[in-house]
Amino acid sequence: MKKDHRPYWLKRLYILFQKYYTNRYVRPQFDAMGRGGAYMKPWHLELFGGPIRIGSYPTVIAAPDRKVRLTVWSADPDVKGITIGDYCLVCPGVRILAASEITIGESCMIASGAYITDSDWHGIYDRSLPIGKTCPVILEENVWVGDSAIICKGVRIGKNSIIGAGAVVASDIPENAIAVGNPARVIKYLDADTKFRTRGEWLSNPGKLAREFEIIDRDQLRGNSVLGWVRSLFFPRQGD
Repeated sequence: MKKDHRPYWLKRLYILFQKYYTNRYVRPQFDAMGRGGAYMKPWHLELFGGPIRIGSYPTVIAAPDRKVRLTVWSADPDVKGITIGDYCLVCPGVRILAASEITIGESCMIASGAYITDSDWHGIYDRSLPIGKTCPVILEENVWVGDSAIICKGVRIGKNSIIGAGAVVASDIPENAIAVGNPARVIKYLDADTKFRTRGEWLSNPGKLAREFEIIDRDQLRGNSVLGWVRSLFFPRQGD
């Protein structure tokens, strides 16, 4: 990874700006938004339609070349839309598109480039028909969706299960399973007797965790200066 040459105070200002932007411009776009969390580069998080809800203490990471897009498009005034539970991780390039209902449980992790949809988005025989067939999607607690995986309409993924990178999930996956391939098939089951440590447990004391990260930042950025940071931007050297 590229070394962070910013002075500690400059990084703290940047984090505060991200929080300000999230509360000022992103929060009003959600129908419900929980407490806390980390929204990294929130200006690259795009919401369309609604209702869209997100729980407390998520980690949402967006990037200029891989925006996070949450979309609800439906003619039904009572559409349930998108619900993302507490402590979830949403990585760059994730797209979640709902025409009826997509529910993502607590502590789920959605890796870069994953796509989740509850609709065909066009009629099978009448290609001019918008939306097409829909069926709700449910990810239970602590599901891990791998890089560039696709979760199709009508799918339910059981708690703790892992969806491999690039998998196309067109049918239900039971809990504690690892599924890979196109179409995705279960290749292994996790040991249900081994205790899982979820993101919810890791983030159960957010104040303590924030203080620990602050100590790490102070140590890692110690000695950095504004001049050194500017030099790294315009005159990078090997090792930067």
